[in-house]
Amino acid sequence: MDLSSYRLLWKNRPVMTLMGAALLARLPVMAALVPVSFLAKDAAGNFGWAGVVAGAYSVGMAIGGPIWSRLADRRGGRWVVIGTGVAWGVGMAVLALLPSDWYRLMPVITALTGIVVAPVTATCRAAWPRLVQGTQLRTVYALDATAQEVVFSVGPMLGALAVSFANPRAGVLAAAVLAGGSIWWFGLRQPPALAHDESAGARLTAPQLLWHRHRLPLILSFGLCVTAFASVSLGIVAFADDHGNRLIAGVLETVWAIGSLLGGLVMGALPGKRDSYVWRRALLVSLGMLCCVFATRSTVSLAIGLLLAGCVLAPTVGAMYERLGALTPDSVRTEVFGWMTSIGMVGGAVGSSVAGQVVESLGVEYVWVLAAVLTFLAAATMFRIPPHHPASEELIPEAAVAI
Repeated sequence: MDLSSYRLLWKNRPVMTLMGAALLARLPVMAALVPVSFLAKDAAGNFGWAGVVAGAYSVGMAIGGPIWSRLADRRGGRWVVIGTGVAWGVGMAVLALLPSDWYRLMPVITALTGIVVAPVTATCRAAWPRLVQGTQLRTVYALDATAQEVVFSVGPMLGALAVSFANPRAGVLAAAVLAGGSIWWFGLRQPPALAHDESAGARLTAPQLLWHRHRLPLILSFGLCVTAFASVSLGIVAFADDHGNRLIAGVLETVWAIGSLLGGLVMGALPGKRDSYVWRRALLVSLGMLCCVFATRSTVSLAIGLLLAGCVLAPTVGAMYERLGALTPDSVRTEVFGWMTSIGMVGGAVGSSVAGQVVESLGVEYVWVLAAVLTFLAAATMFRIPPHHPASEELIPEAAVAI
C-alpha cells in the first residue's frame, strides 16, 4: 500500500473541502428516509403506505436527477444545488407539518420533494477531474465511493435516533433544517461552469450522451449492481426475521458497510501500476455474493461472507464512477452522473420488489443467488470498457461521440 496518494489529497484543500461538504450535504437527505417511513406508517396505520410514500419519492428522484444535472452543466452547479436544496427542505417541512388526516397527500408531496433533491452527488463527481489528474483521480473516486458508504451507514442511524428520542415529525423537520444549511455550504464550494467549446461541435443531446458504446454499458451495469445491493438489503431483513431477532439486520448491514469501507480505503492506497479493468472488480462482487449463498446457515457465517463481499463493493462502484467520468466530455459530465443516479434509484426499487418475491417463493438464500446473477451480468456488460491506465487520464473530446 502507498499512502502518498491520501497525503497529497489531504494537502489539496479544494478537494478535501468539497469532499467534506458533499458528505455533510448528503447526510440529512439520507437520514430523512427513516423518519418519513415512520411518519407515513403512523398516519396511515400500516407500513404498506410507507412503501407507497417511499416509492413516490424514488420516482421523483429518478425524474429530477437528469434535469437538474443537465442544468448544472449549462448554468453552473452553485445555484442549481442551492435552489433545489432549499426547495427540498421546504418540501420536507410541509410533509412534517401535514395533519395526519391528510396522509393521502403524502405520496404527492414526497414525489415533488424527490424531484427537487439537490444534485450533490452528480456535481461532486463531475468536479473531481477538474481538481485532480492522473493516478490521484482513481484515489479520489475510491474515496468518494467510501464516503458514500458512510452516508448509507450513518444517515439511517441518525434518522432512527431522531425517531427514538423525539418523534418522526421532529426527525423530518431536523433533516429539512440541516439540509438547508449543509447543501447551501456545499453549493458555495462548487466550481464555476465551463464554457462550451463551440469549435468542438454542438453540445451533446441526451440520446447522444447515453447511446454510447462505453457510457451506456457503465450506466446499465450500475443499475444492475444497485438492484443486486437493494435485494441483498431486503434479504438481510428477511434473514433476521427468520431468526426471530430484528437486531441482526442492523448488525449485518453494518458489517457489510465496514467491509466496503475497508475495501475502498485500501483500494485508494494501492499504487495502481497496472491497467485496472472494472469488469474484473464486478466479477469479484458476484463471487462474493455467491459465497453468501452458502453462508446463510448461521449469522456468524453470513456476517463473514458479507464482510468479504463488501470489501470489493466500494472499489467496484468507485471504478465505475472513474470510468464514466473519464469517458464523458467535461461539458456534460454532471448530466451523465445524474442519469447514473436515476438508474440507481430505479434499480433500488426493482431490487427490493423482486427480492421480496424471491424470499416468499424460494427462500432467503436465493436472494444472494439473484444478487450474484445480477452482478455477473454487470461484469459481462462492462467487458469491453477500456481499462484505467495509471500513467494517463484519457478524456474523450467533445466531438468524439461513438454511437
